[in-house]
Amino acid sequence: RGRGGGASGLPRGAAEAPLGAVSPQVVERCVAAAGYSVGEFAALVFAGALGFAEALYAVKVRAEAMQKASEAVPSGMLSVVGRREANYKFACLEARKHCESLGIENPVCTVSNYLFPDSRVIAGHLQALEFLQENARKYYFKRTKMLPVSGAFHTRLMEPAVEPLAEVLKSIEIQKPLLCVYSNVDGKKYMHSKHIEKLLVKQVVSPVLWEQTMHSVYERKQGTEFPYTYEVGPGNQLGAILKQCNLKAWKQYKHVDSLEDEEAAET
Repeated sequence: RGRGGGASGLPRGAAEAPLGAVSPQVVERCVAAAGYSVGEFAALVFAGALGFAEALYAVKVRAEAMQKASEAVPSGMLSVVGRREANYKFACLEARKHCESLGIENPVCTVSNYLFPDSRVIAGHLQALEFLQENARKYYFKRTKMLPVSGAFHTRLMEPAVEPLAEVLKSIEIQKPLLCVYSNVDGKKYMHSKHIEKLLVKQVVSPVLWEQTMHSVYERKQGTEFPYTYEVGPGNQLGAILKQCNLKAWKQYKHVDSLEDEEAAET
């Protein structure tokens, strides 16, 4: 993401070709990158902080460890669009109390993803999410939808996945990024290689602060031009979220589908 362009979602080699097709200078002039959840690894590869093969291996270990953690507890994720009156923290507290009444010890129900104003993903025990769906009107939720995932990602239910990922990252050489990369954990720029290692591990059990990240990326003085933004990869969900977070920034947004470009090159 930058005046010349930016990328989110694919490793550097994969991102450079479609971005280069937009403009040869887009990759060279890119000043910032961000990736959503596992896409953060792609953003770090694009920025030269991680090698492609090493990052792919880390993602594999992360995915397998998170899947194993998911199988240990019936859990999931619920997408919620709320009214302005919605109090997500209170709703989650009530859902946890409901779980306790069912005999569930130390239940989990918390916001796992901040998408845009009035849109959150809540993750935790399935009984908690079912309770929220059944009581959506009470908590001022306009729409709720269970996501097709196997577990409560970005919550403490993923703690068993922390150690396997930490071990892999310790064995990988991590460089300082060549451009600004923003972390999901705090919405701020990565500072150095140890910082990257620490926050990539923490991200597994921490909420994705995507809305906050968008505010950090596009924060600028009044009257300053907004950068061009490119979303690289299949789907344009991040563009739709950007439109809700920052309409002015979205007006300079473009989706680049690398898969379509590859198919076009082959025909």
